[in-house]
Amino acid sequence: MNGFQFNISTPEQQGVKSEAIIDFLDAVSQCRTLDMDQDFHSVMIMRHGAVIAEGWWEPYAKEMPHMLFSLSKSFTSTAIGLAVSEGLLTVDDLVTDYFKKECPDPTGYLAEMRIKHLLSMSTGHVVDTMEFLQESEDGNWVKAFLNVPVEKEPGTHFLYNTGATYMLSVIIQRVTGVKLIDYLRPRLFEPLRIKEPKWEECPMGYNTGGFGLSIRTEDIAKFGQLYLNQGSLNGVQILPKEWIAEATCSHISNGNDSNSDWCQGYGYQFWRCRFNIYRGDGAFGQYCIVMPDYDMVVAITSGLKDMQIPLNLLWDHLLPGICDAKLPESAVSQELMNKLNTLKVLLPKGDKISEMAEEIAGKCFTLDDNEDHIESISFAFDEDVIHLHITARGKKQTLQAGIGTWTAGYLECFDRKMPARLTGIWLNNTTLLIQCRLVETPFAKQFRFTFSKEGLIVESKGNVGFEEPGWNKTLGK
Repeated sequence: MNGFQFNISTPEQQGVKSEAIIDFLDAVSQCRTLDMDQDFHSVMIMRHGAVIAEGWWEPYAKEMPHMLFSLSKSFTSTAIGLAVSEGLLTVDDLVTDYFKKECPDPTGYLAEMRIKHLLSMSTGHVVDTMEFLQESEDGNWVKAFLNVPVEKEPGTHFLYNTGATYMLSVIIQRVTGVKLIDYLRPRLFEPLRIKEPKWEECPMGYNTGGFGLSIRTEDIAKFGQLYLNQGSLNGVQILPKEWIAEATCSHISNGNDSNSDWCQGYGYQFWRCRFNIYRGDGAFGQYCIVMPDYDMVVAITSGLKDMQIPLNLLWDHLLPGICDAKLPESAVSQELMNKLNTLKVLLPKGDKISEMAEEIAGKCFTLDDNEDHIESISFAFDEDVIHLHITARGKKQTLQAGIGTWTAGYLECFDRKMPARLTGIWLNNTTLLIQCRLVETPFAKQFRFTFSKEGLIVESKGNVGFEEPGWNKTLGK
């Protein structure tokens, strides 16, 4: 098996109008904001197995992996499908049979919970168990999950439950003897040529399952294409087509809003969409969209507050441009290529210089307690770069922000160094704006530094989060 190879094509060769993709990209541009909370980072569109459009909004780039959040769940489901095909388990197995040490004598509805209920988010819980897992004092997420009351009969009630997917990861490790990521490596990642996947772990060393996987945009597209191909790769069946049919059909109702792609039914860690489409998705806009009736796959990474937006834009702009037959080549395809090659996120507008720069250069400001844990900060200015010397959590680091452009660096956060891109601009003579993007994640943050004779006011705001981000204000002297 040679692994997954992409063919490159014009949209017209595959029966798609370039104008439709341009309309989609223009609609994306119209929904973006300077607050960075409606940002697209990448898109890849495939039809008939060929890439017909791909683009990254600078400073995001092709070679960068991206946090998938709950799109990880679809990969965990795939591991279960592979384990089923190898005879290691069945979806009708009782969950507690795998946790006799933690739960030797299960009672009530917990005793009725099966693997298929973990897969279909129908465990019978009435609250997402993930919070209980992450707050467990001893770090034993398995025990925490098993102690959350199961108040409804499994299989009768949909509740999005990330803890359920974590339990699937634990089951995989217990039946195979290896971590979820290592089980998938020779069976999925290597055949698809998915390079250096990374998956977060719980305190006990199990992959988190329901989140935590990071791969590239093209890897998401490869995964979607495998599902579109009914599990076949270069003529080799690496995932049973029977599993794909089972995993992507609706197993439980999740609402009755005909206009919402969150109310079309839920499969085994896949969402059903309108138009007989299905998807895996993750928080803040990570998508693997499979469109069987159109022989099409769309992969998207982003930092979005409203996750329905990309789906609406695809249905409204892309679907009408899909044809059954090959189309004549069009000059518009070159216009599309130019647009895809010059995608950029919005840069803040302002002045590149200020008289205040000379007054504050080299001065160290000590900050009051703040959520960013910044203890002190000083600034230095070159013609094209702002240097920020920061002490946070007792550690010193220096960051560079390009003036009106992006500068590459690393930011220490999430207990590790993360690739970052920074830019800065003067909003007025006394206020400096710095934007920081963690380019392998959906997250970005902006800081407004307002200088006066009394000292410094620091205002900071994130783009997206599980709680509504707002401006935080800190004083410095």
